[in-house]
Amino acid sequence: MNLPNKLTVMRMILIPFFVFFMLAPYFEGYGNYIATAIFIIASLTDMLDGKIARKYNLVTDFGKFMDPLADKLLVCSAMICLIEKGQLAAWIVIIIIAREFIISGFRLVAADNGIVIAASYWGKFKTVFQMLMVIVLILNIPNSFFAVLGTVLTYIALALTVVSLIDYIAKNKNVLKEQK
Repeated sequence: MNLPNKLTVMRMILIPFFVFFMLAPYFEGYGNYIATAIFIIASLTDMLDGKIARKYNLVTDFGKFMDPLADKLLVCSAMICLIEKGQLAAWIVIIIIAREFIISGFRLVAADNGIVIAASYWGKFKTVFQMLMVIVLILNIPNSFFAVLGTVLTYIALALTVVSLIDYIAKNKNVLKEQK
């Protein structure tokens, strides 16, 4: 297993620890800081594994499948925890997760036709803003600036989620036409 794939596996292993520190009542007052550190480390492995894989030509089928899955699991786990803590509205998370299911299904249909749908810039921006949103919301700093920043990041992430969905479908509508 190459280094980028090991980083992807590490990201997936970090998810249960992240959830534990987010939700376990034993760490009141500092659990969110530990969870934030774990989330940031996991998020950085996402950026790092892709750069290493492309730079050193270490792209594998495992990485193509597991890297986006690990990202989705990390971000969706965080958002579900934020619903549990009352920091994020369920309807926002439903829209974001629905987009992930739609794109994943779209990619499966494309793969059956031998077509690879690469991540778009909109999708990458969406991921960055979702991760920033999660970090700010987890920290939950009792300050009006951070409250406004969390709200702004949430709505930017939501808008980018919808825009990236429309972009994927518009650019790849031929995938659906081939299924008729």
